[in-house]
Amino acid sequence: MKQVKDFNEGERITTNLLISQILRGTTNSGAPYLTLTLQDATKSIDAKLWDVKPELEKELEVGKIYEFDLEVIKYRNNLQAKVLKVLPIPQAELNMEEFVFKSPISKDSLRASIQEGINLINNENIAKIVSSALNYYENDVYEYPAAAKIHHNFIGGLATHTSGMIKVAISLCSIYPSINRDYLLAGVILHDLGKIEELTSPVVTEYSTKGKLLGHISIMDARLLEIGRQLNLEESEELLILRHMVLSHHGQQEFGSPIRPETIEAEMLNLIDNIDARVNIIEKALAEVKEREFTQKVFALDNRCFYKHK
Repeated sequence: MKQVKDFNEGERITTNLLISQILRGTTNSGAPYLTLTLQDATKSIDAKLWDVKPELEKELEVGKIYEFDLEVIKYRNNLQAKVLKVLPIPQAELNMEEFVFKSPISKDSLRASIQEGINLINNENIAKIVSSALNYYENDVYEYPAAAKIHHNFIGGLATHTSGMIKVAISLCSIYPSINRDYLLAGVILHDLGKIEELTSPVVTEYSTKGKLLGHISIMDARLLEIGRQLNLEESEELLILRHMVLSHHGQQEFGSPIRPETIEAEMLNLIDNIDARVNIIEKALAEVKEREFTQKVFALDNRCFYKHK
């Protein structure tokens, strides 16, 4: 079957695709329609299902795979699909790995990278806090995405993001010895673990009720306080500094942090987080265009277009 990355304008294609999002709408004449996000392991595409019948609308579910008959068109310079027909498929006969995005780095390599970061932490209290947090979330650390949509939004994305940040942190500390490497590495490993509770699942990720009401920053701060109590480190400076780093890692209050960074390590954590996230966002956009072309506007980066040079 043809993969989404190989779709071309004007083609009519019959293939199996996973529904990762369903948005309901109504035309000016009052007719109901659906905007579907369809995907396989290579790419996603938006699709319109016009004049949708109530019985079909009830049948379609996010996270399930269906057979689609599509017409590929171009809308506002992007490929889009018009759904001509959709049929259910027995899910047990399908290999889900053919329909989900996953990290290009193996789980074993990600584990080794994060363990390397832990091994470089010399402070015993900091190492205990980090190890306890990782043990609490166990294998989910290597399954969950780092976000629902914006960056590292694939299976293993959280660990991929963390692994990249560890490498940047180690290099930064070798250049600037005034930075406490123990705190910075711990902050990198801990800062986004709350997303495991903020998001619903590794596949077809949405925000959980807890995630919507609390957010991953508050979730992780509470988790650290609980770990501190269990380790009798509740009043330690190490726990206080790590909680500050988690609470401030978005850098500004308008970006979701209740406080701004007020240690050098917290400031560096915010910058490293931005570096790794932005590189991933730009790489995804550049993968969609040919050399010597500009990307579409990247919403997460102030609607800028990026040029792909040779």
